[in-house]
Amino acid sequence: MVGPVLFVDAWSDVVCPYCYLGFRQFQDALARFEHSSAVVVRHHAFELDAHAPLVYPGSLDEMLAAKYAVTVAQASELNGRVRDTARQLGMTWSLDLVRPANTFDAHRVIAHAATQQRQDAMIERLFRAYFSDGYLISDRETLSTIALEAGVVETDRMLASNEFVEVVRHDEHLASKIGITGVPAYIFDGHLFVSGAQGSDAMLDAMHTAWAERGEQSA
Repeated sequence: MVGPVLFVDAWSDVVCPYCYLGFRQFQDALARFEHSSAVVVRHHAFELDAHAPLVYPGSLDEMLAAKYAVTVAQASELNGRVRDTARQLGMTWSLDLVRPANTFDAHRVIAHAATQQRQDAMIERLFRAYFSDGYLISDRETLSTIALEAGVVETDRMLASNEFVEVVRHDEHLASKIGITGVPAYIFDGHLFVSGAQGSDAMLDAMHTAWAERGEQSA
C-alpha cells in the first residue's frame, strides 16, 4: 500500500454479542470514512472464557444467569435488549438456538482465513453461525463447513494440526499486556482506544481523530 496507512487493531470473541454489534458498527463507519482505502484492520483473538467447555449443557439464558448471578428471566431480558439492537443494524438473531461453546478453534480458523484474505468474511460467517443459525462453533466439522461458505479452504487440514495455536495465544497475551479485559476493543493507530459497541459514529470519530493526528505528526 502506497501512502499513509491507518492501522486498526480489533480484539473480539465470536460468542460476544457486543462484538458482533461492534463489528457491524465498525464496518458501517469504515464505509463512511473518506480514507477507507488506507485503513488496515488487524483482528486479534480474545476468549471471553478460555475454560469454556466444547459444549455448554444449558441455554444461553442459563449461562448468562449463572455468569452474572441473575435469574434466567433477567438474563432473557438482557438478551432481548441486545437482540433488539441487532435488529436495528439489520440482523436477525435467534438467541433461543444459540449453543454456547469454547471458541479457541474458531479463533484459529479466523487466523487461517487471514492467510487467504478472507478474514472479515470468516468473522461475519462465524458470528452469524452462532447468533442466527444455532451452529456449534466448537465442532471442527462445522467449522470446516462454514469456512468453505466464507471462501476459506483447507480448514479441516489446519484444524487437525497445531497451526495458529501460538497466534491465538499471542493475541491473548498481547491483550493482557495492553490491559484489555473486555471486548470489543479497538485501538486506532496504536493509541486511540474505543471500548464496547459504542456505535458507528463513535468509530468514525475515532478514525477521523487518528487520521488527523497522523497528519499533524507528519507535518
